[in-house]
Parts: sequence; C-alpha cells; structure tokens
Amino acid sequence: MAKFPEAERRIFHRVFVCRKCKSTLKTDNQKIKLGKAKCRKCGSKALRPKNKERKG
Repeated sequence: MAKFPEAERRIFHRVFVCRKCKSTLKTDNQKIKLGKAKCRKCGSKALRPKNKERKG
C-alpha cells in the first residue's frame, strides 16, 4: 500500500482503532497509556494501534 514515508506517517502515525466498534481516531500515545482517550462513537477506552498492511 503506502511505500512513501510521508504516506505511512499520515496513515498510521497516532491512529488508533476502537476494539468494540472498530472506529478510528487520532490521538497521542501518552493519552492512550494514561487511559484518558476514549472512542467518540461508543465511549470505550479499549483502543489499539492501527495495523499496517499484512504481507503474505
């Protein structure tokens, strides 16, 4: 997918996905670690980093 560093940074840097409703949001890693960030849609605090393209 993204081969350029600028594109990879735009698509994956600071992007997290809700584990419950699968919506995406941009926030800082520190807010995730402290538990201050939550999903806009469902209000869950269970977030994970966006996965990069799988090879194989």
